[in-house]
Amino acid sequence: MRLNAKRAPLLLFFISIIYISGLRAQTIEVNHVLLDSLNRLGYKMYNETNEPERLQANYIFIKTLVQYLKSPHSIDDTNLDTLKMIAIRREPKNNFRIFSWHIRLNDGSYRYYGAIQWRTKDGSLSLKALVDRSPLIDKPEEASLDNNNWYGAQYYDIIPMKGLPQHYLLLGWRGTTPKVTQKVIDVLHLTESSVAFGKKIFKDPAFATASRLIYSYNARATMLMKYEKDKDRIVMDHLAPATPSLKGQFEHYGPDMSYDAWKIKTDYLILEEDLPLKNEN
Repeated sequence: MRLNAKRAPLLLFFISIIYISGLRAQTIEVNHVLLDSLNRLGYKMYNETNEPERLQANYIFIKTLVQYLKSPHSIDDTNLDTLKMIAIRREPKNNFRIFSWHIRLNDGSYRYYGAIQWRTKDGSLSLKALVDRSPLIDKPEEASLDNNNWYGAQYYDIIPMKGLPQHYLLLGWRGTTPKVTQKVIDVLHLTESSVAFGKKIFKDPAFATASRLIYSYNARATMLMKYEKDKDRIVMDHLAPATPSLKGQFEHYGPDMSYDAWKIKTDYLILEEDLPLKNEN
């Protein structure tokens, strides 16, 4: 039987559609299995009492997450948002997303893990691991870092810098020791092929050499640090020691009932101190 030449392209088109649909269905099924595994491993990472088993679950979690993210169009997949044990934050235009999480060790210290996935100009996806080197980083406030040399944090907000293309402010939380916790404002520079952290954009004499801001305080305290979109600024509690004699001993620092803000300008930030904040309740 000879195939009509006019019908051949149409037939091939339908065969292609059926083939692609089959591949997508297979990918969805595989990802569903992987998602179930990630939920089980994530629960174990935080609830297993034995530290080596927590770390082993985390190791398998990372491998499984990478396998999931390598599937086509995975950046548009929102199913991973059900993983409540890790932080997943998307850039407002969905050009990239950051995964970050921590494992608390038996001695009260923390290890941080993360990955960043982004779209490239040709439509493909790039994926890089974030490797926490914070214990080895000298002067972390001033250091220029990259994804292989990362000051680990669990990020909760991404703020685009309007006057600096491909630059974003990252707000993050860091447990450090049983006594001290940190909040971080870092600067991400994301290009087609590279990931960089830190940039000297904080225009204040006290922070002239800072590539990122690190605020340390008592682990039992709570520090406000949030982005106010309508005023384009990062508002935060002002931290102070319990008494002047404890200056520099951050386990004795906490909010002093006053507020500061970093106002975002075109390509830099300026410090606004002693803000009059209204009670919204």
